[in-house]
Amino acid sequence: MKYTERMQAQSLRRGGLSIGEIAQRLSVAKSSVSLWVRDVPLTLTQRTRLSRNGYSVDLIERRREKRLSNLTATRETIIQRAAQDIKTLSPKALLLVGAALYWGEGGKTVRGGVRLSNSDPTVIAVMMRFFREVCKVPEEKFRGHVHTFSHLNVEAAEKYWAKISSVPRKRFYKTYSKPSIASKGKKDNLPFGTFQIYVHNTKLFFKIMGWIEGLKKLDTKS
Repeated sequence: MKYTERMQAQSLRRGGLSIGEIAQRLSVAKSSVSLWVRDVPLTLTQRTRLSRNGYSVDLIERRREKRLSNLTATRETIIQRAAQDIKTLSPKALLLVGAALYWGEGGKTVRGGVRLSNSDPTVIAVMMRFFREVCKVPEEKFRGHVHTFSHLNVEAAEKYWAKISSVPRKRFYKTYSKPSIASKGKKDNLPFGTFQIYVHNTKLFFKIMGWIEGLKKLDTKS
């Protein structure tokens, strides 16, 4: 829903409507519209029309840009300070992180073993560390599977995920290309698609399930 509203807001902004007009038409908050259309420029004619209608476009835009700039600076400061709280991953911490990520993102039915799919390269990189360092998975046991879109470059996607996972492309299953959705404006969201890690080891699957059960029990004790 938010994606649709954002696209509509940007379209209306390109048509010259004010933030207030867009918010009223879409029944959303002005603050949301302001964020959605911040990169949509207005033509001189559009700015003149809004100014004539009493919006004082230049003043409003300056205030909005300053507010967004302050918001961004505050956000970045909070993120950077919080990031300093986590500097390294001990083996125990890596076990907990890996088990928690698998709990949320991994396959929960056996079907031959362990599998996890994600489009975030950092998640894939952390899980590969988990499998290698905690689970002690031999390199030859890893398999990869790229899911991408038909309008994207398959070879580029395979090379990208091979680099992220350090699993050679010769151990990838044949890439699955979904029908293109470029016309829906989503073509740049996943430029390399998603990557699935496979480890065909049933015992490892049950071991990870056991770690997840341990996490569940910790939660109930709190």
